[in-house]
Amino acid sequence: MIQKKNLTPLILVGIFIFMLGLSYAAVPLYDLFCRVTGFGGTTQISNEIPKIVLEKKVSVRFDTNVNNLPWEFKATANVMDVKVGEVNKIEFTVENYSNDPTAGVASFNVSPSSFGKYYSKIGCFCFEKQVLNAGEKATYVMTFYLDPEMVNDPTTKNIEDVTMSYTFFSTEYYKQS
Repeated sequence: MIQKKNLTPLILVGIFIFMLGLSYAAVPLYDLFCRVTGFGGTTQISNEIPKIVLEKKVSVRFDTNVNNLPWEFKATANVMDVKVGEVNKIEFTVENYSNDPTAGVASFNVSPSSFGKYYSKIGCFCFEKQVLNAGEKATYVMTFYLDPEMVNDPTTKNIEDVTMSYTFFSTEYYKQS
C-alpha cells in the first residue's frame, strides 16, 4: 500500500507531466480551433466550390505589406466586388529590388475577424517559401470564395466590406524565432 508521503510526489510529478504535455499540444490545438471557428480572422481552406451563388455582393479589399524584404508586393486590384458563393481569382505581383536572391513567406489575416470562417481559399501561395532572384518579378494567384453560409450568421450577414491583408516576411525572420 502506498503511503501518503509517497503519494504526494507522485501526484506532483503526474501534474507536471500533464502540464508539459498540454504546453506542447497548445499550439496545434489553438491552430485547429482557429481553423474550425475562423477565430482571429483565420480563413478556411476548401477543396470544393459552393453549390449556390447569391446575388449579395461584398467588397473585398486587398492590403499588401512587406516586412524586412527588399520587395514590392501589390494586388492587381485593390478592391473586388464579389458575389457570395462565386469563385474568384486575384493576382499579386512581387518584385525583388535587391541585387541578391531573397526568400519570403506570406501570411494573411481577414478583417473583421468574425468573417474569417466564411472566407474560403481554394488555392493560395501563402505559407509557402517564395524565392526571387535579383531583380526578378513574379505573379502569384489566390483563388477564393465567400461561403454562402455567411448570410445565416447574425454577426456576418450584414457585412458589406472585408479586408484580406497579406504580409510577406523574410525567411530570415522565421529563423530568428
